[in-house]
Amino acid sequence: MPFPSSSITRKSEKRPFLRKCHSTTTPYQSHHQLHLQSRSISMPSSDPNLSSASPVSLSSTFFKRLLVSANWVFFYLLSFICFSSVAYTVSLWKRLTALQGEILELRRFCKGNDVIHNSVIEISQSNDAKSSSDIINVSGKTFALYIVIFTILMPFLVYKYLDYLPRLLKSLSKRTENYKEEVPPKKIFAYMVDVCFSFYPYAKLLALLFATIFLIGFGGLALYAVSDNSLAEALWLSWTFVADSGNHADRVGVGPRIVSVSISAGGMLIFAMMLGLISDAISEKVDSLRKGKSEVIESNHVLILGWSDKLGSLLKQLAIANKSLGGGVVVVLAERDKEEMEMDIGKLEFDFMGTSVICRSGSPLILADLKKVSVSKARAIIVLASDENSDQSDARALRVVLSLTGVKEGVRGHVVVELSDLDNEPLVKLVGSELVETVVAHDVIGRLMIQCALQPGLAQIWENILGFENAEFYIKRWPQLNGMCFEDVLLSFPDAVPCGVKVAAKSGKIILNPEDDYIIKEGDEILVIAEDDDTYAPGTLPKVLEALLARGSELWMFNEVPEKERERKLTDGGLDIPSLRNIKLVHRVGNAVIRRHVEALPLEAFDSILILADESLEDSVVHSDSRCLATLLLIRDIQSKRLPCRDTKSSNLQYPAFCHSSWIREMQKASDKSIVISEILDSRTRNLVSVSRISDYVLSNELVSMALAMVAEDKQINRVLEELFAEKGNEMCIRPAEFYLHDQEELCFFDVMIRGRQRQEIVIGYRLADSDHDVINPSKKAEPRRWSVGDIFVVISRS
Repeated sequence: MPFPSSSITRKSEKRPFLRKCHSTTTPYQSHHQLHLQSRSISMPSSDPNLSSASPVSLSSTFFKRLLVSANWVFFYLLSFICFSSVAYTVSLWKRLTALQGEILELRRFCKGNDVIHNSVIEISQSNDAKSSSDIINVSGKTFALYIVIFTILMPFLVYKYLDYLPRLLKSLSKRTENYKEEVPPKKIFAYMVDVCFSFYPYAKLLALLFATIFLIGFGGLALYAVSDNSLAEALWLSWTFVADSGNHADRVGVGPRIVSVSISAGGMLIFAMMLGLISDAISEKVDSLRKGKSEVIESNHVLILGWSDKLGSLLKQLAIANKSLGGGVVVVLAERDKEEMEMDIGKLEFDFMGTSVICRSGSPLILADLKKVSVSKARAIIVLASDENSDQSDARALRVVLSLTGVKEGVRGHVVVELSDLDNEPLVKLVGSELVETVVAHDVIGRLMIQCALQPGLAQIWENILGFENAEFYIKRWPQLNGMCFEDVLLSFPDAVPCGVKVAAKSGKIILNPEDDYIIKEGDEILVIAEDDDTYAPGTLPKVLEALLARGSELWMFNEVPEKERERKLTDGGLDIPSLRNIKLVHRVGNAVIRRHVEALPLEAFDSILILADESLEDSVVHSDSRCLATLLLIRDIQSKRLPCRDTKSSNLQYPAFCHSSWIREMQKASDKSIVISEILDSRTRNLVSVSRISDYVLSNELVSMALAMVAEDKQINRVLEELFAEKGNEMCIRPAEFYLHDQEELCFFDVMIRGRQRQEIVIGYRLADSDHDVINPSKKAEPRRWSVGDIFVVISRS
């Protein structure tokens, strides 16, 4: 080790001692003492690295280097033995070849000199040939044994000392620059193997095949080296040992038994690996099917993207719509586990009537997942709103529409998008163009609740019309009606009620409740309310809130939101409070389920009360409905104690047998004085409200699902619903019978429809005074019946 110049200068007086040590000790002792002396001399050096090192650390470094040197010596020794063995084997083979040539020369010489000893020479020749063949055979087997040993040992040796190869190359090179730290070759090799197995699906099978061929080949060589069998027979025996581990039992001798047992053990390992690969492949395939990763091979199906509480109602309506066709196919793609989706759908309490529901797990934002559900072949695509807030839900719906527009094969069917905020509707339509139809859930429910507040009982009528269980809207072209006026068309369908016309001359615009003298032209289509699209046909003519409320109305808002924050939310939602003319806003802050807060309100003075679902609880439909139901019962109880007693006429009304409880009877009395509209999210809660007859209700999720299903079946119906829910134009109304007839007058339904046309209305159904059910699109329209003034009629009227 060279010493620093500064330390040598300070310790120059010890140089004679150093020279003395060199002259009087053995080389090993001299070197050892010199090494120790050099450490003691270099400690006071000015080099901070050298001065901070202790004798113990320097000694450990020396032993580490000594161990590394020993490993390298062992590696070089093994390599030298392997290569020298191969070289020695080759030299023996060459000497054997030379001896065989000399033997042949001797035989030729003996044949020319002595004929008497022919027999002796023949015997000697046969013995020489036998010995020569034995020598060749033994030499070949020895060579095969060396090859097997060398081939088996070399991979282990190379892998063992693979990390030292770069260091060896650097030590052999004379470059002195500092090398930065590099990745060890072992890690590189392991990484390459990992990438190969991950990137190439058949790499494991190829590796197993290579291992099998390697075992058979080198196992056969080993058998050939230790037994009397030929090489071909040894290879065949090696294959039998690999294929059947019990075939080695009849081997004789230590060497053949060791080799045969080794080959059999390798064969068992290979077959175990093969069974593992096969098991993994089967498990992976089954897992792929279980998780919904396989492709859907369907066409003309309905595709639902997303998952929400409305899915159950939506599937029910689609199943009813496909009932006349013997069932259809509905595919659901959501970011949920396939088994969980199938389990939740299996819990639905209704019959799918032949409709198949296929679930797949994936994201509607990924084109590969959309392709997996045959999005380009679907006849209708429904995008459900997520359970996030309105802006996040609509933003996600917008991204889904963008993904659908990016499908390479294109989308054949129309897209129905459920939105939460009306302000986001123009942007979605801008992106989707004519491909997209939007249903704004909150806007639909809000408008419907206003209509139901003004006209009690309208919620059930809308439920009957929007759903596919009873009558619904259909549009179809009837060439035989061309040239007829709408007044005659109105009476031409015994099993349907015409409501409007899709005018071909106005780019397919739908006109609800047109004038009686409108002439049906070629290409026009008739909008009707019918039971199904194949149950009606024209026959022969028979032979016989701001915009809706009055000026001076008051709207009381009662919730826990502070007044300033409430006004800010109303303004952000698009309400211009100063521009209100017909209504006046009255703000009250309180909790709707606390009795003392509700009692502070003049409940007996309200004409109608709307109970809205709390937006903070919409994620839990049960919790939200429970709160609405508690508020409803609380309001009715307070009203029953404040409202005056009813007159004798109303007290004589009959109640169902289950209404023997006094509190229910009192609430029913209060319900005749004030209308209460409850927003219900879960259909099971509807039964609790309807059986007590203490409130009208609006079934939010059910009605929105019905609207989505109806628009999915025919996107033209969306225009009809938009007009019926709008402030202006035509709307669904309930009219008393006295508008069209006298008490106990006998008329057929066609006569009532004709009288309705005198008021520019289309009568589509009725409800009898002694019944709780609406009849939309009644049958036997030409059959007379006796009507009473207590009956009501359902009409489409111009507002």
